[in-house]
Amino acid sequence: MQPPAYPPHNGDFTFVSSAEAADLSGTIASPDIKLNLEGEFTKESTATTFLRQRGYGWLLEVDENDPEDIKPLLEELDIDLKDIYYKIRCVLMPMPSLGFNRQVVRDNPDFWGPLAIVLLFSMISLYGQFRVVSWIITIWIFGSLTIFLLARVLGGDVAYGQVLGVIGYSLLPLIVIAPLLVVVGSFEAASTLIKLFGVFWAAYSAASLLAGEEFKTKKPLLIYPIFLLYIYFLSLYTGV
Repeated sequence: MQPPAYPPHNGDFTFVSSAEAADLSGTIASPDIKLNLEGEFTKESTATTFLRQRGYGWLLEVDENDPEDIKPLLEELDIDLKDIYYKIRCVLMPMPSLGFNRQVVRDNPDFWGPLAIVLLFSMISLYGQFRVVSWIITIWIFGSLTIFLLARVLGGDVAYGQVLGVIGYSLLPLIVIAPLLVVVGSFEAASTLIKLFGVFWAAYSAASLLAGEEFKTKKPLLIYPIFLLYIYFLSLYTGV
């Protein structure tokens, strides 16, 4: 028997005769082709091409920030409000019987807390004369430097940052007595007592933190200049 001229199947194709083809009809589906318009085949603008050709393509790069790397502003600036509040309480209540770990003011110094206190003292001292705020900050910085150098000469193991923080925080008592001086300003005797109380309070808070056991019999040599420094700070407020 002679095989048919047109085999019915050959792989994926079906062969038919010309007579049978007249009865066939159908359509060819268009392929599902998607253009990648966001990939590397995206047409660049003239300005983009110009920059890339001249080696400035890095200007067009965009860094994708990881959400986990975004930190709060206070954390970025290394500001711990709870720590500052605790140190303020340690300075305002320097009595050991109250149970505060006052050594944290010296052993864990920070910058923003003392700076805020010095600026607050500047505001209440100078009644808005902002041009001399820099002068008070200068006294704080260089006065602390003087105390630091004296402490090191006397054999104390203290860093400049520690002295700067302690001296700054210990300005709080002078801020506390400021409203009282306004109230009793007309009573000279009461005003003088409040001033002395404020200076002794501030000097005691600072000296008890800085004049540690390493000074032994040399404590008065360090306490005296601290006391004079706070007298000078008080004079900036009272004008005497």
